[in-house]
Amino acid sequence: MAVNTSISLRNKIIYCVYTRNYKGNGTFRDVESDLDRIRDLGVDIVWFLPVHPIGQVNRKGNLGSPYSIEDHREINPEYGTIEDFKKLLDGIHSKGMMVMMDIPFYYTSYKSKLYKAHPEWFYRKPDGSLGSKIDHCDDVIEPDYSNRELWDYQIETLKYWAEFGIDGFRCDLAQLVPLEFWQKAREEVEKVKKGIIWLSDSISPDFMMYMRNNGFSASSDCEMFQVFDITYDYDVDFAFRPFLRGESSLDSYIERLRCQEIINPSNYVKLRFLENHDQERAKMLFPVKEDLIMWTAFLYFQKGAVLLYAGQEAMDEKTPNLFDKDRVNWNGMTGEFSSYIKLLGAIKKDPLFASGRYMINDTSKRGVVAASYKGDTKKLIGVFNIERKEGFIEVDCRDGIYKNMIDGEDLAINQGKLRLNTKPVIFEVKI
Repeated sequence: MAVNTSISLRNKIIYCVYTRNYKGNGTFRDVESDLDRIRDLGVDIVWFLPVHPIGQVNRKGNLGSPYSIEDHREINPEYGTIEDFKKLLDGIHSKGMMVMMDIPFYYTSYKSKLYKAHPEWFYRKPDGSLGSKIDHCDDVIEPDYSNRELWDYQIETLKYWAEFGIDGFRCDLAQLVPLEFWQKAREEVEKVKKGIIWLSDSISPDFMMYMRNNGFSASSDCEMFQVFDITYDYDVDFAFRPFLRGESSLDSYIERLRCQEIINPSNYVKLRFLENHDQERAKMLFPVKEDLIMWTAFLYFQKGAVLLYAGQEAMDEKTPNLFDKDRVNWNGMTGEFSSYIKLLGAIKKDPLFASGRYMINDTSKRGVVAASYKGDTKKLIGVFNIERKEGFIEVDCRDGIYKNMIDGEDLAINQGKLRLNTKPVIFEVKI
């Protein structure tokens, strides 16, 4: 990560919006009308999936992938005008939130403006044809970053959007673009707007090794932290999902989380999520509501920024479709779960989640996660009974009565032990 990355990013909540499928007609104005509700969830940053014109060659679905882009400097007329987008940004800023733009620089559409102007800047397969190194990406072609003139063009694009009012960039497949390019880009963008937030999309360890084994460049998460403020946590996802399928233990996933404390820089920030636009919904992962509530609480408690994908707060069950009109199902929106998200968002703003000494504790109770943040004057303790165990768990605090910050109920600690129940627990201890 950049040496000047602020650990306060660990307190941030990022809300991802796919304009086409958000609500109403799928326009910027539809998003603008919902900004108060988004802000009230505790959101700090609104991240938009690509908002640019979409290519038609080999397009996916009926409307095409938002990542097959004709021109990175233009706006998709399906969503509105450039003036509409500017008005939306101004509205977000007026609510005290920031705006993050998705930047897919690893590829463009077949007939992109960039390709028409500079076909010599693009990757060619061994047979000389255009395309992608990634098998399933047949609607895009890849720029060749051995061309330094390409660097200048892409950096000018970033500077354009920074001056337009963008506060952060989520960089798609950033690990497959040369790290040296991102270093140069960050330096240059900083000259036109200070404090831009850089979020690196990550690839799974298996995919990284696939690319390397086929002779292509792919940076590791640790390398990306030389430039980026935040990276995805796909480096632990490969242990998380087998646990959910019953193929591995909770311990194996927790051990991967502990490893992040060792292998990453001291001010690292991970993006924590249960779902995103590439994955199934959290409600599908956790169809039992008690499980969804438990894992959502643990999501917010973990060290790092939180990602909410629009519709998560409504417990939408549909796996997102990026290539057609597939609007978020808001019918599941209830005051209870939405209020729960708001409450966790308020808890997440405690500075100790950024500055505290974080530890996922060893526990004699298998299936229960106990973690803590320790500061100079207080400690935050979280207990998450993932596997609905019974009995007691040891906690590192004095005996007494404490208050569960989630539901306000009293917690009795007796002889250093807390009785387990099926609800998540977060409480504060004075030191």
